[in-house]
Amino acid sequence: MTAPLEAELKALIAAEGPISVGRYMALALGHPKHGYYVTRDPLGAKGDFTTAPEISQMFGELIGLWAVATWQQMGAPEAFRLVELGPGRGTLMADALRAAKLLPAFGAAMSLHMVEMSPVLRAKQADNLSAYAPTWHDRLEDMPEGPAIVIANEFFDALPIDQFVRGPQGWHERRVGLDGDDNFVFGIDPRPFPALSALATRFPAPHEGAVLERLESGAVHALAGRLATQGGAALVIDYGHSAHGYGDTLQAMKDHRFVDPLTAPGTADLTAHVDFAALAEIARGDGARAFGPLTQGEFLNRLGLAARAAQLAQNATERQRADITSAQARLAGSGQGEMGSLFKVLALGNATLGPLPGFDRQEEFAA
Repeated sequence: MTAPLEAELKALIAAEGPISVGRYMALALGHPKHGYYVTRDPLGAKGDFTTAPEISQMFGELIGLWAVATWQQMGAPEAFRLVELGPGRGTLMADALRAAKLLPAFGAAMSLHMVEMSPVLRAKQADNLSAYAPTWHDRLEDMPEGPAIVIANEFFDALPIDQFVRGPQGWHERRVGLDGDDNFVFGIDPRPFPALSALATRFPAPHEGAVLERLESGAVHALAGRLATQGGAALVIDYGHSAHGYGDTLQAMKDHRFVDPLTAPGTADLTAHVDFAALAEIARGDGARAFGPLTQGEFLNRLGLAARAAQLAQNATERQRADITSAQARLAGSGQGEMGSLFKVLALGNATLGPLPGFDRQEEFAA
């Protein structure tokens, strides 16, 4: 039986022709009725994937302390927005705000804002964060004005990307169409895409067949522009690469396994690796400063992950100590299945701010 979104996408392609990879992603994830994030809670053992906040409270606690230190560096404004983009179940923010209680003035100055499209996850966030009276928004652009501290953990990897393939005469857009059996397939637009030339000059010399991915940049511009004009800082944590490069990183995850991204759209999570160099370049172009990226392992260790793990272990049972050690390794290690090297951390800030907590002056991004 064909799923509703699958039938709708096939009708769209039959009527208009092949669509961009970015449009396919946007509809598969965010269709207002049948989109993946609109219809389910994707997190945890019963979902499709697990994020760092669900692995251990230590992750959110350290982010909370980072936010407190950043607020102090901003001059401790009497009112500011604490914002999370794509907050999941609210686990990260609940842990962060518990840690932030060490400085009551931070909580007194804060108003909490969640940027979330999913009604299912909004309900989970409301349960976990009811004590803080959060306000929800569909987009960052809908946020009230004022200085802000923004947390984006595994947010940018789920934003739509367009893909381009290098041919003998230049770049061509990769698109999603239908084959003779009415199955979704990737294809290449025969028309060249000259508008890509300016972007491609910042990449290594391409070989024929190279795949270049371009992030939909509206959210990056909105974030950087806000920081530049209204003050504040942002922390971006995601999996991806530090420098520009080529490769097809589009992937789909269902039941904690990789699946075909063109099979049953709307039922699996679609993501792509984040180009942190592109994020930093956009932010700098909009007037913000960028620091990093660091690996997640390095960043968490600088914030005191080992000390927090040791503190939690003091009064723990043997089984709990083993779980703490395992979580510490999964968050900061570089082995198979560990997040420490694959995930990167980029900090963005208003031009008046110096190096943000966890970074030093030598780590300011320079193109």
